[in-house]
Amino acid sequence: MSLARSSGILLHPTSLPAGRIDDHAYRFVDWLAEAGQSWWQVLALGPPDEFGSPYKARSAFAGSPQLLADSNATVTERDVERFRARNGFWIDDWARFAGEPGVADQVRFDREWTVLRRYAAERGIRLFGDMPLYVSEGSADFAAHPELFRAGIVAGVPPDYFSAEGQRWGNPLYDWGTMRATGYRWWVERFRRTFDLVDLCRVDHFRAFVAYWAVPAESTTAAAGSWRRGPGRDPFDAAGAELGDIAIVAEDLGVITPPVERLRDELGFPGMHVLQFGLEGSASNPHRLENHRDWAVVYTGTHDNDTAVGFARSTGLDLGPEPNWTLIAMAMSSRSRLAIVPMQDVLGLGSQARMNRPGTLEGNWRWRMGEGALTPELAARLRSATAAAGRV
Repeated sequence: MSLARSSGILLHPTSLPAGRIDDHAYRFVDWLAEAGQSWWQVLALGPPDEFGSPYKARSAFAGSPQLLADSNATVTERDVERFRARNGFWIDDWARFAGEPGVADQVRFDREWTVLRRYAAERGIRLFGDMPLYVSEGSADFAAHPELFRAGIVAGVPPDYFSAEGQRWGNPLYDWGTMRATGYRWWVERFRRTFDLVDLCRVDHFRAFVAYWAVPAESTTAAAGSWRRGPGRDPFDAAGAELGDIAIVAEDLGVITPPVERLRDELGFPGMHVLQFGLEGSASNPHRLENHRDWAVVYTGTHDNDTAVGFARSTGLDLGPEPNWTLIAMAMSSRSRLAIVPMQDVLGLGSQARMNRPGTLEGNWRWRMGEGALTPELAARLRSATAAAGRV
């Protein structure tokens, strides 16, 4: 994959003023172009769980009907036939899970998303997606393919920056032996679907392809977990052999070991730097500005971090009178090829606008951008910072 020096904004569609891919989505694309941006990064697009999380989605393939601008748009029998022909691997699983009207919703989703993606491309804006590693225990995928998952253990991560007890996610863990025996067909089709929707995709929790944290299902925290060996590069090789070049960013945060870095580099995937993680700690901290790699994506913070303003207030770090613009300037100046800034940081919002607090269920995934937030003045300021760093 090629990745020019550029920048973009992280804003999930649920954070648009109406929370849907309606006219606000098109105005956001126009604003991105005006602001000199090249990328719109979204989070996972699947139907979220009851807490609004797209990272425990009810399908690894389906788009969320909650994002539809027109949930009653006409869908003909011919439309359904064409969609089934292109998405035969997974659509029947989804229909059994969601009911036959769920197919029509997927036709609507593809129709709306395709038009938006084309509109963005015409204005020089590409879409940057996000793939959760795991599926939900209550998902169509788990119901349709229980043989692809392990019993008695669930997903999580060991104690880390976000939680002293680790995080017990509870997602089913893959049976990689069975996956290998099927030629990783489920993963090939998942990547196929992903790149039907986006131009670039961050694979969440990439380190689990080397080793993953397995938590006993009966355990209430992740502390009792242990490391198990992952499949390595095989799922990516299977997808690449059938689909060609797959444009992936490896989410290489957390407990990262040399084997994880080797796999990332062998596959040629850029990794990530998060400035909030680099403002404290040792001189060897990979998130410090001077340690950034060229072949990487730099963030002021991710959807799992506090906003830049909230971070400055909570840590007491002196980042100047506008800590958000201090971090934006740092991200833009990074040697990393791609710089991504959450929209909350461009707007200078505090912790009330935080998207997600890892390890918690309530109060996440709710922030929406206000009407009228996308001003010409804000676009001009962001464009100036982008141009000064050679990213327009």
